[in-house]
Amino acid sequence: MAENKKERKKFTKKLLHKYRMVVLNEDTFEEKLSFKLTRLNVFVTITLSAIILIAATTFIIAFTPLKEYIPGYSSAQLKRQASELAYKSDSLQQVLKMNNQYLSSIKNVLTGKADTSSLSRDSMVENPIMGQEIEAIEPSRADSLLREEVAQEDKYNVLPSATDNIDFSLFPPVKGSISEEYDAKEKHYAVDIVVAKNTPVKSVADGRVILSEWTTETGYIIIIKHEYGLLSVYKHNASIAKEQGENVRRGEVIATAGSTGEYTTGPHLHFELWNEAVPVDPTDYIDFD
Repeated sequence: MAENKKERKKFTKKLLHKYRMVVLNEDTFEEKLSFKLTRLNVFVTITLSAIILIAATTFIIAFTPLKEYIPGYSSAQLKRQASELAYKSDSLQQVLKMNNQYLSSIKNVLTGKADTSSLSRDSMVENPIMGQEIEAIEPSRADSLLREEVAQEDKYNVLPSATDNIDFSLFPPVKGSISEEYDAKEKHYAVDIVVAKNTPVKSVADGRVILSEWTTETGYIIIIKHEYGLLSVYKHNASIAKEQGENVRRGEVIATAGSTGEYTTGPHLHFELWNEAVPVDPTDYIDFD
C-alpha cells in the first residue's frame, strides 16, 4: 500500500515538475524567449489543440461549400437538379409508353388485326362512363328525314360538308360497268371499270402527277395528288399522256385505258381513291354509270 502511494506521488511529481524552454541566439547565446512548462501543461495543450482542429475540420466539412471539393460530396443544388431530372425522365417514360401503345394500335389497324371503330388516342385512359347503362333513344321521324337528306347531299362529296364549306366534287375518270367492287377485307382497295381499249382516262380533279411509270404487275400507272389530302390512282393503262411533276385539270385526259401488266384480265381501269392516306370506296363519291 505504501509502495502504491509512493508510485502515485512520484507520477504526480513528474507531471507537475517544472521545466524551462529557452530560445537563444545561436551566435551570441542571448536569451530571447523562455517558457515554464510542465508535462501536464504540454499534455493539456496538445489535447485541446487536437480537439479544436477536429472541431474546425468537422465544421468546414458540414457547413461550408468547401466540402464540395472533397471526393464523394456533392452540392445541394446538384442533388436538386438530379432529382428534377429523374422526375422528368419518369414522366417522359410514361408518355413514351402511351405513344408506343397508340402506335401499336395503329399498326394493328393498318395490318387488319384490330377494329378501327374502337381506335382512339385516349383509349389508354380508362373511360369514366364505361360500365354505365346507356338508354337507347329512337330517332324521331323528322330526325330520320333530315339524316336521309344530308346523306343524299354528301353521297358524292369526298369532304365532310359539316366541316368544309367548299364546293369540291370528283369527275368520273371513265364511264362503264364495274367488274370488281371495292373490298377492304380482301385488300382490293379499288374498283375495276370495264371499258374499251384506248378509252380516254381523265383526272378526277385538279392536281399534280406524283408518279407516272411502268410496273411489271400493273403496267402503266399514274398517281395524282389533289387538294385536301386526296390521291387518285389509275392502273393497267395502255399509255400515259402526263409526266411526273405535271399539273393536270379536272376532266383532262391523262392516259388511255388498256390491259397492261401481269395482274389484268382484259381492258379495264383499276381506279383507287385515297383520303388522308386511307383507302375509300370510289363509288361513294363518283358515279361511274
